[in-house]
Amino acid sequence: MISFVQKSIRQLVERPSEQLEVGPVKLVVIQPTTFCNLDCDYCYLPDRHLKLKFSLELLNPLFEKLFKSDLVDQGFTVVWHAGEPLTMPVEFYEEAFSRIEKINTQLNAEPVKIRHGIQTNGTLINDGWCDLFKRYHVNVGISLDGPAFLHDAHRVTRKGLGTHSGVMRGVKLLQENGIGLHVIAVLTSASLDYPDEIFDFFVESEIRHVGFNVDEEEGTNETSSLEGNEALARYRDFMTRLLELTKQNPETLKIREFEQTRNIIVGKADITKGQHVPFTMLNISHSGDVSTFSPELLSMKSEVYGDFVFGNILQDDFESIYATQKFQRINSDIRAGVELCKTQCQYFSVCGGGAPSNKYFENGTFTSAETMYCKLTTQILTDIVLKDLEQQLGLPNGE
Repeated sequence: MISFVQKSIRQLVERPSEQLEVGPVKLVVIQPTTFCNLDCDYCYLPDRHLKLKFSLELLNPLFEKLFKSDLVDQGFTVVWHAGEPLTMPVEFYEEAFSRIEKINTQLNAEPVKIRHGIQTNGTLINDGWCDLFKRYHVNVGISLDGPAFLHDAHRVTRKGLGTHSGVMRGVKLLQENGIGLHVIAVLTSASLDYPDEIFDFFVESEIRHVGFNVDEEEGTNETSSLEGNEALARYRDFMTRLLELTKQNPETLKIREFEQTRNIIVGKADITKGQHVPFTMLNISHSGDVSTFSPELLSMKSEVYGDFVFGNILQDDFESIYATQKFQRINSDIRAGVELCKTQCQYFSVCGGGAPSNKYFENGTFTSAETMYCKLTTQILTDIVLKDLEQQLGLPNGE
């Protein structure tokens, strides 16, 4: 007898997954600075000790070329990330937001909807930042790994001191100012023993939206604590328990992984516009270098390709970037990897072909399929959510 889970996966695989060749842009990641005031041991960024800064003079050529291209649809989000954005002054963002909006109104008869987001470690938040976030309706993401004993094991200052208390001061200040926030927590091997403690911590801290990233083998983080079959089994148990807790305590904590997986299963999410599709995501370095696909690739070097920079916004537009030999080669390799996923993996229609950066850093090539990352964040999560749906429908035996 074919179970509901098996039938559901079959339907997902059979779902049409036609992909457009490029865009439209959904996310623009701008690196305001390479510098970070923390020294987290699982960070993938190579230059976080350098104080290189993004020039506001790059905004005009960037957004003028973007708006004049065919890559913009109804709107997109600009995320300030890839370094600690709050090490730049408040005035930097006030001027940046103002310039972007001015270009938007000048070049578009009907201005495009642009949302701003900042992913921060939270230690530098003060009243001035809260005022900026409120005035410009900035979407604030906080990096927080849960209780102090887990967070402080990895997220430390350059002197090796824990940062949990500083982050929680920032969280409390946001909450006191009525500023919504979401948290990104990194799961390491140690985290997997504490699903109840992690859940209770976020609920008691009145944090309502959490996404769980995994400790990835990526960039300068050359190993992961989640490698191996034992870690896969423990991750499955951890996420299963988290799902149980969210069901026992409805409306207390929204977990990104469960929300997104459910939306994909019921057809509410578009998986054809992932990181593997060029120009759905634009990644802009502090110097104006342009990359696309996974944002983690922007600062990395490669023995195969040299690097993953396709041009610079001062000299190049997106059409000329698309025509470069390097872009065509990398795009071709990524598409070949997507085709491998399509022919080899029963979960293809859940993710659409995986994250290029994880394929490259784990397998050494874009032209590959399964990774540890996809086992954790796609395969296991899909199994867990589908099994839960099966039980909700009262079909424990797949009837």
